[in-house]
Amino acid sequence: MTVQIFGKGKKVALQRRHARLRKKIVGTPERPRLVVTRSNRHMVAQIVDDTKGVTLVSESTLHNDFQGFEGTKTEAAKHVGELLAKKAQEAGITAVVFDRGGNKYTGRVAAVAEGAREGGLAL
Repeated sequence: MTVQIFGKGKKVALQRRHARLRKKIVGTPERPRLVVTRSNRHMVAQIVDDTKGVTLVSESTLHNDFQGFEGTKTEAAKHVGELLAKKAQEAGITAVVFDRGGNKYTGRVAAVAEGAREGGLAL
């Protein structure tokens, strides 16, 4: 399946990068996909089994765990990765494939990956 995305701008470039990545990255039951979604204010990370199309574990800055969290957005993103890794290990997941969602691997996206690694997930 070929996805054609036309136009200019940051959003179109993001969609184009994400489509290019998703051709190669697939989550399996043994090694599910860690998807990172980034907005201006929040970070969302999910672990997805693509064979069933099911989200196994998710964590976000929107969850109640972050009520009263003090720190920068990058520190919050790293904390999301750590909490996600903790939940994943409780669910029996030790290794994942990292899907940056078309975002560049810098800043908050990289912080989620670092937090997940420090939490014990193999990326």
